[in-house]
Amino acid sequence: MNIPANISENLRFLISEVSIQLKNLQIFLSTPSTSLAKHILDRSGYTFNLKSRIQNACTDMIRGQKYSSLLNNQFKALDLIASDLEQIAELSRNCVNLMHDNIFQNSSKNKATLFYKPLNQQIQLINDQLSKLEICIHNNDTKLSMEIAGADSKIKKYQLKLQKKLEHQIGRKKSFNSVMISMSLMNNISHMGNALRSMSEDIISAVLGQNLNTERYQSMRNAIEQRWGLSPEKMDIKTIAETRSGSSISSIQSPKANEQAFANNAIFKDGKKNKLKEEKQRVESWHQIYPGLAPKIIDYHKNGKTASILIEHLSGQTYEGILLHESTSLLKQTQKKLRSTLKKIWNDTYSSEEIPGNYVQQLKKRLDNVFSIHPKFIHGQSSICGYKINAFSTLLDKAEKYEQSYIKAPFSVYIHGDFNIDNIIYDPQQKKINFIDLHRSEQMDYIQDISVFMVSHYRLQALAPDIRCKVQQTAIDFYHFAKKYANKVGDKQFEIRLAIALARSFATSTRFILDPTLSENMFIRAHYLLEKIVNTPVEKINRFHLPIKEVFNGK
Repeated sequence: MNIPANISENLRFLISEVSIQLKNLQIFLSTPSTSLAKHILDRSGYTFNLKSRIQNACTDMIRGQKYSSLLNNQFKALDLIASDLEQIAELSRNCVNLMHDNIFQNSSKNKATLFYKPLNQQIQLINDQLSKLEICIHNNDTKLSMEIAGADSKIKKYQLKLQKKLEHQIGRKKSFNSVMISMSLMNNISHMGNALRSMSEDIISAVLGQNLNTERYQSMRNAIEQRWGLSPEKMDIKTIAETRSGSSISSIQSPKANEQAFANNAIFKDGKKNKLKEEKQRVESWHQIYPGLAPKIIDYHKNGKTASILIEHLSGQTYEGILLHESTSLLKQTQKKLRSTLKKIWNDTYSSEEIPGNYVQQLKKRLDNVFSIHPKFIHGQSSICGYKINAFSTLLDKAEKYEQSYIKAPFSVYIHGDFNIDNIIYDPQQKKINFIDLHRSEQMDYIQDISVFMVSHYRLQALAPDIRCKVQQTAIDFYHFAKKYANKVGDKQFEIRLAIALARSFATSTRFILDPTLSENMFIRAHYLLEKIVNTPVEKINRFHLPIKEVFNGK
């Protein structure tokens, strides 16, 4: 990092002061004395002042808005590093306080210090890593940062071994007090290790311009080195999204401009191993069902409970982007290609076996999350001008029973599973549709994809009247396309199943929307559709009429 002189000087003083405090703590562990304890504790104001000088200077730099976002990220990292350094000093003082109160109030001094000595090795490890910190910061050395972070894992291993020894002593009356103090000291030293890891992650994040923990950085590094033979520092990396499932998604671009563009770009995704493994399997299944529709998997790497996947970068724009920002002619071109692609998928994966949609069950599973965000949606039975309105919970029970008793999809197809308009990409140059985010793909009722696609239009917060009208009409146009297909294949329950699926999508989508007007309008639509369904006589199920214009054009 290119650090201004005043910050660099104070950072050097702070690192040196923390290192001295750790050395003094080691001496105190070996030969405790009241005078040394007082000397260590009296230094608290100095470390706090150094930290404050660094943080104030970083704040002034950021506030001045004279620097690029990358440099601002570096100032933010220095701010956090200063806090972590001061925390290590504070933890050192905590250790001194613990030991001083124990040793000088305990007549058995030699016994009391018996379990403190092995902790010196861990403190020395922390101090060794601190000696690398300044070089690491100035040189943007992510490899050295990973070495610093590695001390945290080593400390935890040391402590597991020491803990077993302490547990053998805890039942002995003479050793009990000393053992408990030792465990408290271990906890403080463990937090020092956490601070080292935090500083390491701050440096890595500042260098690459995005928030990364050590596990994610290592996974990204492995993938990049295997693909391009380069380090992440030489790549252009940008965060695209952070998903609700905990995954992070980044675009990666190689500087090798002499090669084809697609070979230089990729999408990196990391998160829980089970989620990414599932996505990998689904992508591979799409390659068999419809080659070229899903992106290619370049690399998949497991790391304990997490995993990462490197995916081919797809050219083109999302359906959402085209809908909101591009010409009507390009939108029509995209719609035409999407519809022909869907018809081919539905025809090729058609299975005549009946399948339950279980849309009300899906809604119920997500209802707690909905109510957590929108508690005002919780209400009992009410009435308007004498007309009784079911409580939503009562309505769901009725709708679930109705669905399970009378409604089933007459066939199944292979669906996307999360068919939002930002998961569809169209490349007008190649006239090609691609699907992304495929971890929920399965053999299912095609109505599920249709409802998700339509509601993802409605929940767009496009406020301009002409754009809003365009968005709503596009959803209705898709309904007519799907209905035409349903008529062709003899799906007589298409309208009522779509009504249930829309109710499910309208209600569950509100957990992602904070706008009170939009979320309330969506929830009211879910309630309205479910009421209309449960009040439909069984003999009229096949003649159910979905008031599509009222649902999508109404305010």
